Amino acid sequence: MTDLPATMSAICISTPGGPEVLVPCERPMPVPAAGEVLIKVAAAGVNRPDVVQRRGLYPAPPGASDLPGLEISGTVVALGAGVTRHKVGDEVCALAAGGGYAAYCTAPEATTLPVPAGFSMVEAAALPETFFTVWSNVFDRARLHAGETLLVHGGTSGIGTTAIQLGKAFGARVIVTAGSAEKCEACRRLGADVAIDYKSEDFVAVVKSATGGKGANVILDMVGGAYIQRNYEAAAVEGRIVQIAFQEGSKVQIDFMRLMLKRLTHTGSTLRARPVSEKAAIADALSEKVWPLLAKGAIRPLIDRTFPLAEAAGAHARMESSTHMGKIVLEVA
Repeated sequence: MTDLPATMSAICISTPGGPEVLVPCERPMPVPAAGEVLIKVAAAGVNRPDVVQRRGLYPAPPGASDLPGLEISGTVVALGAGVTRHKVGDEVCALAAGGGYAAYCTAPEATTLPVPAGFSMVEAAALPETFFTVWSNVFDRARLHAGETLLVHGGTSGIGTTAIQLGKAFGARVIVTAGSAEKCEACRRLGADVAIDYKSEDFVAVVKSATGGKGANVILDMVGGAYIQRNYEAAAVEGRIVQIAFQEGSKVQIDFMRLMLKRLTHTGSTLRARPVSEKAAIADALSEKVWPLLAKGAIRPLIDRTFPLAEAAGAHARMESSTHMGKIVLEVA
């Protein structure tokens, strides 16, 4: 690392609060630990966990950078001890436990994957957080199979647009909810079979109608709140519901009778604090089953808008407006 600068530009959270607390700062150059690579960041994805961290409600796990940013793309510039999969000069994208809003970021080599053929750095930065999350929850935890129906809430979010494409790629029928006619049309363009405007339609009734009364086999939910009970109504017998966030709250009064009568499974997970070994297993599955689809152009992230790193506050404001469709990405270099 002798040719690298001693410090780097980054975006710090000056104090918990709104988007304006994201401010440019200088930080010491990170040093890759054993099993890690140091990446010169070209772009960094913006995700809901970054917003929650900025508000002071989602602290970085022990040992992780306190800078926001969980997914990056860029070029490997240094290797920690024991790294064998990557070399200096490789163009990669990576899932990090933090630190992505910066000129340089470390990441485990086990959660670092090559930039798919034909992908820009902006597109590559939009992959790790959402693809790891969707694969882990929809395919690992909920065991979605070809021929089943997948209901995705928040269809035009980064997670939603990824879930639509992966669900279709692996043979599922995909139903989504979204907040406007324009967003519903965007979901259909990505491959959704049915798109429900939750502001004017009852998603339970539409799901039942679209499935001949059977309901959805798998439901991916980031809303929580009143949706939890309604998901039980919309689910098929032996349905699997996966909770990945609670935008409308995690504390609600629930009648669990449907869970029992339908033999439902309601599970959930977070990604950031999981051991590297578990994230590595997800990365291996993505490398084998999804990266070839990306390289063929069968799946591609939907990019809503890019912002320069220094305008991270604007990127967060756009995310919190919920007007975006697809991924918001910071361009770093």
